[in-house]
Amino acid sequence: MTSNRKTARLAGVVYLILIISGMFSLLYVPLELIVYDDPATTTQNITDGILLFRWSIIAGLICYSTFLVLPLILYKLLAHVDKTQAVLMVAFALISIPVSLYNISHKFDILTLISGAEYLKVFSPEQLQTQVILLLDSYDNGIMIAQVFWGLWLFPFGYLVYKSKILPRFFGIFLMIGCIGYIIEFIGGFMIDGYYDMGVSTYIGIPSAIGEIGICLWMLIAGAKNAPTSNEV
Repeated sequence: MTSNRKTARLAGVVYLILIISGMFSLLYVPLELIVYDDPATTTQNITDGILLFRWSIIAGLICYSTFLVLPLILYKLLAHVDKTQAVLMVAFALISIPVSLYNISHKFDILTLISGAEYLKVFSPEQLQTQVILLLDSYDNGIMIAQVFWGLWLFPFGYLVYKSKILPRFFGIFLMIGCIGYIIEFIGGFMIDGYYDMGVSTYIGIPSAIGEIGICLWMLIAGAKNAPTSNEV
C-alpha cells in the first residue's frame, strides 16, 4: 500500500504542475494579451507584456515536459489493471508531446517579429501586426490538433481508474466523458463556424475538468489503495 500511495502522490504532484502551468499558458496569458480581431492591440499588448509572454513559453515547456512524465508514472500505478489500456494511455499522451513542443515555436517567431530587428523594417507596422495574428492562429491550430490526443488519453486513463479499485470510480467516469468532450470540441471548432461563440464549449469541458483536477487532488492528498488480491476481485 505504501508503494501505491507514494506512486499516486508523485503522479498527483506532477499532474498539479501540469495543470497549473497549462492553465497559465493556455488560459490566463491569452486572456490577458490577445485580442484576435484587433492585431494592433494584440501586438502592443504582447510588446508591453513581453515578460508575461515569455513566461507563457516557459510554462508551456514545463507543461509538456510534465505531460511526458505523468503517463509513465500512471502506467506504473495502473498497468496491473489492463496492460493494453495502460499502453494506449501512454501512447495517446506521448503522441501529443512533439506536436505541442513544435507548436511553441510560433511564440518564438512572434518574439522575433516584435523584436524591432533592423531587417524587419522592410515591413510596415500593419504587416507585422498581421503576421503576429497569423502566428497566433497557427499556434491555436496546433493546439487544436494536440487537443485530440489530450482527449484520447483520458479514455483509457478513465477506464483504468474505474476498474482499478484503488482510486474512486466516479473520477474514471468523468475522465471518460471528458475524452468525448475533447473530441466534440475538436469537431465543433473545426466543422462549425462560430462554434466557440455558442457557449457550448463552456459546458463541454466541465467533465474533463472535474475528472482531471479531481483525480489530481485525490492522488496528491489521499494517494491510492493497495491493489486488490485475486480473492478480493
